[in-house]
Amino acid sequence: METRWILAKDVDKQVVRSLSESLGIDEILAILLVQRGITNFEEAKNFFRPSLEHLHDPFLMKDMDKAVDRLQKAMKDGEKILIYGDYDVDGTTAVALIYTYLKNFVNKKKIEFYIPDRYEEGYGISYKGIDYAADNGFGLVIVLDCGIKAVEKIEYANQRGVDFIICDHHRPDDVIPNAVAVLDSKRPDCQYPYKELSGCGVGFKLITALSMRLGRPIEEVYELLDYVAVSIAADIVPITGENRVLAYFGLIQLNKNPRPGIAAVLRQAEQKNALERELTISDLVFLIGPRINAAGRLEKASDSVRLLLATNYDHAEKLATGINSLNEKRREFDNAITEEALRMIDADEKLRNAKSTVIFNENWHKGVIGIVASRLTDSYYRPTIVLTRSGNLITGSARSIKNFDIYDAIDDCSDLLEHFGGHKYAAGLSLKPENLEKFAERFEKYVSEHLEESDLTPELNVDIEMDFTNITPKFVRILKQFAPFGPGNLSPVFLTKNVVDAGFSRAVGNRKHLKLSVMQQGNTDCVFSGIAFQKGDLYERIHDKEPFTMCYYIEENFWQGKTTLQLNVKDIKF
Repeated sequence: METRWILAKDVDKQVVRSLSESLGIDEILAILLVQRGITNFEEAKNFFRPSLEHLHDPFLMKDMDKAVDRLQKAMKDGEKILIYGDYDVDGTTAVALIYTYLKNFVNKKKIEFYIPDRYEEGYGISYKGIDYAADNGFGLVIVLDCGIKAVEKIEYANQRGVDFIICDHHRPDDVIPNAVAVLDSKRPDCQYPYKELSGCGVGFKLITALSMRLGRPIEEVYELLDYVAVSIAADIVPITGENRVLAYFGLIQLNKNPRPGIAAVLRQAEQKNALERELTISDLVFLIGPRINAAGRLEKASDSVRLLLATNYDHAEKLATGINSLNEKRREFDNAITEEALRMIDADEKLRNAKSTVIFNENWHKGVIGIVASRLTDSYYRPTIVLTRSGNLITGSARSIKNFDIYDAIDDCSDLLEHFGGHKYAAGLSLKPENLEKFAERFEKYVSEHLEESDLTPELNVDIEMDFTNITPKFVRILKQFAPFGPGNLSPVFLTKNVVDAGFSRAVGNRKHLKLSVMQQGNTDCVFSGIAFQKGDLYERIHDKEPFTMCYYIEENFWQGKTTLQLNVKDIKF
């Protein structure tokens, strides 16, 4: 699929020049900072040197005082506390975070965690979970990464005499559940300054507030930031503002002293070198996140929580081995289903020509349809919903494309749905089988009315054009300090023209990918190594020394104990 390159708009040259001089950096780096909204020395200092002092007062969050009051009462009265979380990475890390902190103050017999079964109970707070709490004498349930829409279920919990504190980060409906406290900065009546926390991030604010009230050393809370960093990376929330501070210090914690469970996951991923080098957000996204997710996708996510809580290395290794084998099975499932879905689309002219993809097979595995939706979105670049059968209902996962709010699109069809929830770019839903056809038609109509044909061409945002001569050791050293990278602070993409093979490029990985050795025409002094995934078909033209333009970001490649500079090529045009 052809990709449209979008070069960033010009920024104020005077601001760039002033910033360049005050920081002692070259103008290209100054331009990258201005593009990120950093225009003076003080803002640059805060960007390059994040501080935990930049975190907001947790009591600015609506209902935080109520939440802490109720939690303190439970602790004082010796009530049983149940920590309830969603089965994905954000939910399981949040449960591990709260459990790890509270076990310092609560008798172990009085605290327990609960993860709903994806297949028996579905997403969010379940009636089975409420009954479990009530029947086993839990007076208080702390819910993490779900619950903001559980209006009826909280009423049921109130009838059964179980109090709930909800910690969520999803968009609420018009009615907020009648829980003891509902912590969610996306509530319209919440004045909390930062709106993009992960579910684990909201849990972190709760224990921060509790720590302040108890007069405990704040370092006890900060030691748990590794959980928050994993949640931020895996849930793909913006790495801006408060999240950037949390991710920055969470990565320091992970690199300084990785928990036995995290270390075991990296060993099982056959990424022992990841324990020898500095872990990045990408490692959390691609190595750790999928494995923690795998248990909840195929079996019980409680194993992921046990892994995250493990303090014994042998126990962690055993749990990680099981979870890694589930991840291998998950890969087999999602590859097979993706191939089947692609064949279905290819064989259906109506689907091929639609502006959206809504695809259903009652035999597909519920645990991997979110991944399949992402893969189909990558292949066809359409807002995509993948559906399967779950009991008497059809359930699905939705993924979107740039600048299209899939939550709003699903909300427009809400009268046809039993449940739905999520974000701008990812959501979940369930509906009765008899409503499937109507829903697909209504969803396609909404998408068609809100997307132009040009919106259905993938875009690559390019930060700046530059020559290879700009890539100096000092440039790379400062560029590294732009991290952690992620949504809202993506790794800068550079564009370089008149690139040619330096004589050592080759096709690798069954000729699917390119291992590049490149320079600019007329400059043999600047030769760089690069990797271009899924570009193996361009090898002959590159080998024949045909000049091309390429877009790439700069990264470090760690191999056999050595760290080298590598250009990760996003696209090539001749």
